[in-house]
Amino acid sequence: MSHFSSRLHTGRTSASYSRAQILLHWLIAALVVFQLIFGESIQDYGHVLRDGQVPDGLVWLMGNLHIWVGVAVLALTLLRLSLRVRLGAPQPPALARHLRLTMHATYVAFYVLLVAVPVTGLLAWYGGIHLAGEVHETLKPVFIVLIGLHVAAALYHRFVLKDDVMSRMSLFGR
Repeated sequence: MSHFSSRLHTGRTSASYSRAQILLHWLIAALVVFQLIFGESIQDYGHVLRDGQVPDGLVWLMGNLHIWVGVAVLALTLLRLSLRVRLGAPQPPALARHLRLTMHATYVAFYVLLVAVPVTGLLAWYGGIHLAGEVHETLKPVFIVLIGLHVAAALYHRFVLKDDVMSRMSLFGR
């Protein structure tokens, strides 16, 4: 395990994340869901601009929201990563080795996507790098699968294992 990866899993061993980490988790999640639902708006905006037309108010708003929400996801993710390195995380739950490896791989994949998706989007939009745009679009279904896996794991902890893992990320305490 690399030094950076091991730092993501060291630090405090309290029962939950810090309030800031929890708020960032839910804020980033909400912004990502917004992007997944309304993300196609950037294509409409791009088509209008490429055709030399003036976008109407809604196309302009939604296109720019996609860009700025993506920038917010990137900035908030970098802040969340810095907090995780500085504060650590709660001790992982006791799980079978294959489940622990899956959990670790999922967390790493989320962080990679939360950085790579906005960066590739910005490179495509502002840099005109076609390949970055293709990568950006290709990562959307990967995000959806990871979110589904994350939600399924949370429900598995709650209803099958009947442990307290979900409370570690609760906005309302235990």
